[in-house]
Amino acid sequence: MFFLAKVAISAVLIATVSTLARKQPALGALIASLPLVSVLGMIWLWIETHDPVRMERHVAATFWYVIPSLPMFLVIPAAMRAGVPFWLSLLGGCALTVGLYLLTVTIGARFGIRL
Repeated sequence: MFFLAKVAISAVLIATVSTLARKQPALGALIASLPLVSVLGMIWLWIETHDPVRMERHVAATFWYVIPSLPMFLVIPAAMRAGVPFWLSLLGGCALTVGLYLLTVTIGARFGIRL
């Protein structure tokens, strides 16, 4: 039952963002940029585990994964302005993000950051 509640709340959030973005792109973007998914993930994890060590590791790892995801939000619109179709722009942005994730994990390990 708890799983279904998590799915329903998460789905409503995503549907709300996409609906708002159709009418007011900036408002949809503002809501999408909020770390609501991260906060919901933390809430669900805490309710299910009450484990402060797991939570600390999760939140710290989230920080390190947010940083390499940011360039995607510049690459996709730049590619589309250059005439690249949406799906190809999205694929390129996602591929860049995966590459930057791998780079982050590799560099982080050299500095003792375990992701």
